[in-house]
Amino acid sequence: MDNTKPLIELELDDDGRIRRTGNVWTASIHIITVVVGAGVLSLAWVMAQLGWLAGIASIITFSAVSIFTYNLVADCYRYPDPVTGKRNYTYMQAVKAYLGGTMHVFCGLVQYTKLAGITVGYTITSSTSLVAIRKAICIHKTGDAASCKFLNNPFMIGFGILQLFLSQIPNFHELTWLSTAACITSFGYVFIGSGLCLLVVLSGKGAATSITGTKLPAEDKLLRVFTGLGNIALACTYATVIYDIMDTLKSHPSENKQMKRANVLGVTAMAILFLLCSGLGYAAFGDNTPGNILTGFTEPFWLVALGNGFIVIHMIGAYQVRSFFH
Repeated sequence: MDNTKPLIELELDDDGRIRRTGNVWTASIHIITVVVGAGVLSLAWVMAQLGWLAGIASIITFSAVSIFTYNLVADCYRYPDPVTGKRNYTYMQAVKAYLGGTMHVFCGLVQYTKLAGITVGYTITSSTSLVAIRKAICIHKTGDAASCKFLNNPFMIGFGILQLFLSQIPNFHELTWLSTAACITSFGYVFIGSGLCLLVVLSGKGAATSITGTKLPAEDKLLRVFTGLGNIALACTYATVIYDIMDTLKSHPSENKQMKRANVLGVTAMAILFLLCSGLGYAAFGDNTPGNILTGFTEPFWLVALGNGFIVIHMIGAYQVRSFFH
């Protein structure tokens, strides 16, 4: 009995759970997987509204704010001491520990309101991508002159029914392949969209761009600028899953130190991808940049369909994972 006791202790962390083995690199990958979502494809539209100067500056600024903010959040993983204190396994546990019951209720309302908005956004994004797939196939078969217009409603209803079904599967959100598929498909559609835009630019068919963005009446311009800034802020957020990521890290060095390094690496990679996608999209479409750069292409139809299919697969998994984490 005495010989086995040290071995058992080595396999457990200070909270009695199986010893975590994550590190800075794995945490960085988790961050990139979370933030590189379908919202990235809308950043080209944001760049068109803000222009080169404000667009690039906004992405860099929001990235810097994200690093600063999530470094502060990382220090709250343990309470009251950030190194030796008791673990907070979720964002809401940390809110209750540091801010008390009243703020716990208030933040809970905000968090679940945000969840409702995100899941609605996932549904709309999926239906838009499914319509884009059908449109690309229709135009490929019948030609550009054909009237290939389809309603989003049937696809939204179908996506909702699918999510209701998937929600009944026990521990569906814990399947390893779900996160793996989400990661692969998210990078897939980002690089497909960016690659198609790059081909347009290299072929000399890129549209005219401006350092200040689209020219609109003052009230319309202001509305679009604030909408664009909101899109960037939403694309950068991973506050509600940061403790799920930290809970995978080994205890030495301390979780907050590892997470701070991961924040820098993950957000830097995020910013590079955001600048790549938004810049190439704006250079390709100019003032007519669509809300999703993939919807601006119909050929090669198989590649456009593949990119939109990647979005749908990612949204199916992200809907389940996000809902579980909240």
